[in-house]
Amino acid sequence: MKPGLAKGTRDFTALEVSRRRYIINTLQKNFELFGFQPLETPSFENLSTLTGKYGEEGDRLIFKILNSSINEAKEDKKLIMLSDFQKALDKPFNSENLTDRALRYDLTVPFARFVAMNHNQLTFPFKRYQIQPVWRADRPQKGRFREFYQCDADVVGSESLLQEVDLVQLYLKSFAELGVSVTIHINNRKILSGLAEYAGITDKLIDFTVALDKLDKIGKEGVVKELLERAIAQESIDKLDFLFTQSDDALENLLQLKEKFTGNETGLKGVEELETVITQSLSLGVDIQNLRFDITLARGLDYYTGAIFEVKADEVQMGSIGGGGRYDNLTEVFGVKNIPGIGISFGLDRIYLVMEELGLFPDEATSKVEFLFANFGGDEILEVLKLIRQLREQGISAEIYPEAAKIGKQFTYAEKKGIKNLVFLGEEEIKNGTITYKNLEAGEQKTVSLEEFLSK
Repeated sequence: MKPGLAKGTRDFTALEVSRRRYIINTLQKNFELFGFQPLETPSFENLSTLTGKYGEEGDRLIFKILNSSINEAKEDKKLIMLSDFQKALDKPFNSENLTDRALRYDLTVPFARFVAMNHNQLTFPFKRYQIQPVWRADRPQKGRFREFYQCDADVVGSESLLQEVDLVQLYLKSFAELGVSVTIHINNRKILSGLAEYAGITDKLIDFTVALDKLDKIGKEGVVKELLERAIAQESIDKLDFLFTQSDDALENLLQLKEKFTGNETGLKGVEELETVITQSLSLGVDIQNLRFDITLARGLDYYTGAIFEVKADEVQMGSIGGGGRYDNLTEVFGVKNIPGIGISFGLDRIYLVMEELGLFPDEATSKVEFLFANFGGDEILEVLKLIRQLREQGISAEIYPEAAKIGKQFTYAEKKGIKNLVFLGEEEIKNGTITYKNLEAGEQKTVSLEEFLSK
């Protein structure tokens, strides 16, 4: 059988792994600089933990896990016939006795579950970061995979808008260090709730936000069509027409909203919160070009209650490379009330694609062997191995070519592997206390004393 990858997954070469680690290390350093501590959760959760948290479309993309054996079913006190498993393979898994677990869809809901389970032992505000893979049964396309990493930072136990301001700075500092120019699009779910109230479609809030969130993909006509399909009246859609003609001036747009939200308590609260975050960020030196109020930004996840963020690269046509928001009620579904939270996520895979396209990876992002020692097949091998050990103890990467092959073959190996230096320690060098090495990048060859070589 010809081997192949599961759709929506990838292998990573040494170069790709090194570059991904460069991004992760940059983010991890900044997470900890901003006071976040690491956390890891299991790759799969109880299905009941995940469903109902991501909206209608999100629930459809959850990878469900089929109960694997009759014994497992008996342990769960459920009787399942072997034929049921085959039937389950032929239709959607919607029977509780066939599947009760699923791969995690994101890191936020498992984090909320962790907080709900451990809130009596945590010190609030509790700040954590998490860098782990997630899975979605999505249609694979450029920058979108079925298995991918999320890099999240969340704060729970605080309603302060200083958290939003801090996360804006975390985004901008991290992307600046990676060399990626970005714009943070920001909105507030209270504004969206206010818009629904203004248009008389409060009972259709979720339908409204799900459709609006697709604006950048399907355009105004597509959004209007979907709103009509979701039984939202044309009269209401007409009242919202101003959403599609916003100016580039955030304060002007907020002023327009204030006028429309007269007597609309929820909408005015959202405008007030957004004004605070934007003005404080600007006072801290954030460039207005990097922070844009986007009134049509909805983010389709049902658990957001306040500020919402989406980050887009300025120089590459790519979907969002980061996103998040406030979710003050998320732990309530796990029976724990009054733990407000806010978090953001960095899309590792898309950030990688952006940096690769723009040539932003520095040389240090690539892991390379510093020295390859030529193998001449003589008694000097023991001395070579001793020297390699000394280099490794100094934190310098080194290896010996395993066979006494022709020197040309050893040269080719070093060049293809990207090794910087080819080292010769033969019988003559050992006798004279010297060593010869050739820098393959510069094409220069030197013979120096062994002492000088080790000191460098």
